[in-house]
Amino acid sequence: MPSTPPCPQCAMENTYPDGANYVCADCGHEWPMVAAGAEDDSATVVRDANGNVLADGDAVVLIKDLKVKGSSITLKMGTKVKSIRLVGSGDHEVDCRMDAGSFMLKACYLKKV
Repeated sequence: MPSTPPCPQCAMENTYPDGANYVCADCGHEWPMVAAGAEDDSATVVRDANGNVLADGDAVVLIKDLKVKGSSITLKMGTKVKSIRLVGSGDHEVDCRMDAGSFMLKACYLKKV
């Protein structure tokens, strides 16, 4: 029988799994089953459209025309972007600067040069 970890708040061992969390029956504290460090390790690996791992400072090329929301600007396919910066927040993984301005892009539309 698998054992549940003790509560990190009150150190009591009267805990049980509930969905994706553990719950302490004594103090009511809830915490995720998956450790925060394990989630961050998988989130830090950003891959381009071909599966190559991207890193800060890499140069990439757009593989598709991208329309910028709320603007009449279109980022053209084949545009080279130098010195990208990887960000971990939100839906877009790459922050970059181009002639048209600063943009947040999804890595699936980029190819490493």
